[in-house]
Amino acid sequence: MTRLGFALLSDSCIGCHACTVACKSEHDVPLGVNRTWLKYIETGEFPNTGRSFSVMRCNHCDDAPCMKICPTSALHRAPNGVVDFDDSRCIGCKACMNACPYDAIFINPETHTAQKCNFCNHRVEVGLEPACVVVCPTHAIVTGDLDDPDSAVSKIIARDKTAVRAPEQGTNPKVFYRGVDQASLDPTRTIIKNDGLIWADTTPSHPTITATMAEHSGSGVVARTAYTTAHHMTWKSMVSGYLVTKAIAAGLMLMAALLVVLGHGSDQAAVGIVPPVLAGVFVAVTGALLVGDLKQPTRFMYILTKSNTTSWLVRGAWILGAFAALVGLWGLLGILDAGDAFQVLALPTALLAAGVAGYTAFLFGQCEGRDLWQTPLLLPILLAQAVVAGGAAFSILDLFMDIPEARTIQIAFLAALGALALLIATELWSKGSRHVELATLEMTRGQYGSQFWFGGILNGIVVPAALLVFALATDTSSPWPAACAGVAALFGMFSYEDAYVRAGQSVPLS
Repeated sequence: MTRLGFALLSDSCIGCHACTVACKSEHDVPLGVNRTWLKYIETGEFPNTGRSFSVMRCNHCDDAPCMKICPTSALHRAPNGVVDFDDSRCIGCKACMNACPYDAIFINPETHTAQKCNFCNHRVEVGLEPACVVVCPTHAIVTGDLDDPDSAVSKIIARDKTAVRAPEQGTNPKVFYRGVDQASLDPTRTIIKNDGLIWADTTPSHPTITATMAEHSGSGVVARTAYTTAHHMTWKSMVSGYLVTKAIAAGLMLMAALLVVLGHGSDQAAVGIVPPVLAGVFVAVTGALLVGDLKQPTRFMYILTKSNTTSWLVRGAWILGAFAALVGLWGLLGILDAGDAFQVLALPTALLAAGVAGYTAFLFGQCEGRDLWQTPLLLPILLAQAVVAGGAAFSILDLFMDIPEARTIQIAFLAALGALALLIATELWSKGSRHVELATLEMTRGQYGSQFWFGGILNGIVVPAALLVFALATDTSSPWPAACAGVAALFGMFSYEDAYVRAGQSVPLS
């Protein structure tokens, strides 16, 4: 078995783009996306300036996070070590794009599937070199077997000083750069300046260090990116919404299980029928959001029929399916008024509800390219949000029906808000990588600052907590303060999640 890799000789590259053009021609790559592309950075100040070129592409990592997260194994390892892809299996979930620390994967606008550099494997397998190697006029792209000490690429790595991109991610990339300016490999050390130059326009699809990041992070910017390619934000409001809808579904059943433990299993409406019906609706909405966010939605069943069991997208689908089945059983027993059975169902339902709320922490953990999402606090935050969502839902339901132990639910609601506030504060004050620092700055002081503080924190935590304290302290019989707290908390939860999801993707990776 071989381990093919690249040596990219930046000290020989003249920035001619022949590799990019050859790649597009070889693979019919549409306009606006690239399997391989060239990045220019400029250092120094006039008249003492320099320009450095570096070729960017998939790193064919030995420990490829894109393969682990891909739910259908559309991304797979070829016998020669190349990370290849199978268009016919891709569902367009875009998880691989957030898993890749190198921004190497894109959605082809014509096929609606994930694609990237595949080492021209169709050429390599018949003894030909990749198209980019053939056309490079200065032989600045070298390939070979990294396990063969006599290969050209192995000799360059052994003889010369080389570097890889994002070594701290631990992916063991197989693309090595010689003679490269280190700032070219770390996009947090360069900036695209919005000064109107034709090659340096800043747009939402050209992520760069923002003014907020540069101002509050001690900068660290040492060069200017003069030319690069577009990279669109991958997950947006549908993913943010799915986090909230599944929290509501899980929270409803957590509160129903709590009422069973408190001796109210015989309450047919408030325990046996309404919670499972609403939970079922929100599970369905969750599924609709997940499928709607796919670029190949008609293939959504591939998650179950072509499963990659290492992916938390697959495991999450199993958890959601099991939860939906148990919710259906709960509702059926509620219709039959078999309240005694809830004593048996309460614990497994609560555990599955916690699984529904919390599995996204492990899914986001597989998104190696997004350091903000790697926090170990994400799991307890999601669990606390589920309790908040459940308390909010039951507090709103209290307007329309008699909810037993409404005061106890309000106490649980308030406690979860307090826990959530403490967890978020701990997360903000904790130290992390430079990517975490920059993403946190953008979330709290930059583009998403108002959404985070006024939507997520003030409207989502402070206001509902104040309303609940008022309701509990005055012992009011009116359900309105708690219901208003519930509405505020749910809207605030979406604001927080949307800011968190988007800020996590705001730091440039290439």
